[in-house]
Amino acid sequence: MRMKFKLEEAIPLLRKTPLLMKVLLKDLPKTWTQDNYTDLWSPFDIIGHLIHGERTDWLPRTRIILSNVSDKTFEPFDRFAQFENSKGETMDDLLLEFESLRKKNMEELLSFSLSKEQLMQEGKHPEFGKVTLEELLSSWVVHDMAHIAQMVKVMASRYREEVGPWASYMNILK
Repeated sequence: MRMKFKLEEAIPLLRKTPLLMKVLLKDLPKTWTQDNYTDLWSPFDIIGHLIHGERTDWLPRTRIILSNVSDKTFEPFDRFAQFENSKGETMDDLLLEFESLRKKNMEELLSFSLSKEQLMQEGKHPEFGKVTLEELLSSWVVHDMAHIAQMVKVMASRYREEVGPWASYMNILK
């Protein structure tokens, strides 16, 4: 049976994403974090993307949904802003920024003391139309998981050829 969204179960996962990224990526050579062996984003690009989301997506849209304004249309999210925003940064700088922003956003999210009724309130996504706060927050969790999987896949692909015949057993390389 599928698990229904519960904010108290989503928060610990959202809090752990920066720590997971930091443990995996901090102090690694750029060959692991910025070189790319696939058509997916590098770990550096992914962290930049997550930072942009912390600034412009999840909490700003939550505030819109919870506000008393009549027009609850979200600003479009630039899914590629990290390519410009992260220029000149180091991976360690990005990891620290992501950790700081996520901590602040978790504190703000918890400060709302969201009720079931509030989770059913709606905003208007520029592409999808009406969406609930519960859908937005659920997407935040899944978005983190998707980029964790993407990052690990990109990193594993570095040794795609080197694993030789074992590649047939490693789904991450397919």
